[in-house]
Amino acid sequence: MGPLDIRRVMAALPHRYPLLLVDRVETLVPDQSITAIKAVSMNEQFFQGHFPGRPIMPGVLIVEALAQAAGVLAVESLGLANSGKLVYFMAIEGAKFRTPVEPGCLLQLDVEFVQKRASVCKFAGRASVNGKLAAEAQFTAMIAEPPKD
Repeated sequence: MGPLDIRRVMAALPHRYPLLLVDRVETLVPDQSITAIKAVSMNEQFFQGHFPGRPIMPGVLIVEALAQAAGVLAVESLGLANSGKLVYFMAIEGAKFRTPVEPGCLLQLDVEFVQKRASVCKFAGRASVNGKLAAEAQFTAMIAEPPKD
């Protein structure tokens, strides 16, 4: 599947500013993998406090960006667009942070399915900047109905 612009990403994910961390999808192979991009801007709210004078994207937000890319992969692969179902983070394993992610870079998010069941999926993700590994993690997500009001 070719590139997906921000409108298509927003159709797949319920996240919105300031927590939408996927700007576009470069490639998506249904049931297999996704490569997405997060343009890291100095305008991000978290840079105000992380860290003044030495802005670095928090590792937990890098993992969240990987999870959001996985959410797009799951929604597109399982035909869940406009179904109202959500992809919920369940577990993170083996998270490792290799190099700081700074403003002005393009964070590449590569995620692949490791295991897929009816409502639970496992993924492996790698985030990189200019081909250099910034972070990696394995994580599990559940596909479910949104909470009742």
